Amino acid sequence: MDNLTHSLVGALIGQAGLKRKTGLAMPALIIGANLPDVDAACLFWLEGVEHLGFRRGITHGPIAWVLLPMVLAGLLYGFDRWQAKRGTRPAGRLPVDLKWLYLLSLIACLTHPALDWLNVYGIRLLEPFSSQWFYGDTLFIIDVWLWALLGFATWFSLRREKRGGEWQRPARATIAVALVYIGLNGVITAAAERDGNDHIKVADLIASPVPFAFWERELIWHAADAEPETSKPVWGSWMFAGGVDSGLSSGDRIVFIEHGDKPAMTAAEIANQNSAVAAFLFWSRAPFVECDDSGQVLLRDARFYDPRARDRFSVALPDVECDPLANPSP
Repeated sequence: MDNLTHSLVGALIGQAGLKRKTGLAMPALIIGANLPDVDAACLFWLEGVEHLGFRRGITHGPIAWVLLPMVLAGLLYGFDRWQAKRGTRPAGRLPVDLKWLYLLSLIACLTHPALDWLNVYGIRLLEPFSSQWFYGDTLFIIDVWLWALLGFATWFSLRREKRGGEWQRPARATIAVALVYIGLNGVITAAAERDGNDHIKVADLIASPVPFAFWERELIWHAADAEPETSKPVWGSWMFAGGVDSGLSSGDRIVFIEHGDKPAMTAAEIANQNSAVAAFLFWSRAPFVECDDSGQVLLRDARFYDPRARDRFSVALPDVECDPLANPSP
């Protein structure tokens, strides 16, 4: 999920009463809820789309769940001691308990992979022990309804606290409502997948949540025997509820001409020669290729198909030319 959602979750569980456990509890909860995204620093040393193969991995796995909260708790505890020595420690701050700082940082950190698992982007929950991707297909990566719910509840709880009213109960009630909302979306996804499989009867089907309309799902499925379009140089297709786009998996043979006389290669063979392609295929769940207007072949993912997002969720296949199929057969 986006970092605003993570921050609001951290703040809300603090307003539910956990912030009374120790001084600096709210920074531990809010920062801890975002801490696994420290892997975004990879953008400084990875080029192009290579970050896709790194994100949501090692910093979202079991070892990080233990170590990242430990680092955060230690830094916050040291910050409190540093302020005390300088005489700048706020008089109203609760005593800082290192044990509670760690427990709160741990709780907040665990909410992060739990939320990230809920969307179609995926997360490698067991990294470094396993690089398998897990997908919840429950919420769109930016859920404005969750924003509204969590944001209003946090503001309302803080407002009540400032006025001396009951401020923990609204936060706790909102957490319960948010869990029901997530569960409802899970039911909607399961129903969409069941209905889709009943009508389409395919093994690989994704019921992808859409922005704003949380009750709707975009169906994407792999149809290995579908008739390829002449402008899409691959075998197989990823099909949408509203259209068809050709698809690709690491073992499929791409139909193209390389330098005019070289034989066709598999996606895996291309990945061995190009780190960007390798990273993209490692991350991609519904890969397909298409030719742009200039004749360049682009590798994309059906989950995030947007012609305008070429640089973010696509990679150009090197030394590959479109080779239209003259007589495509089913």
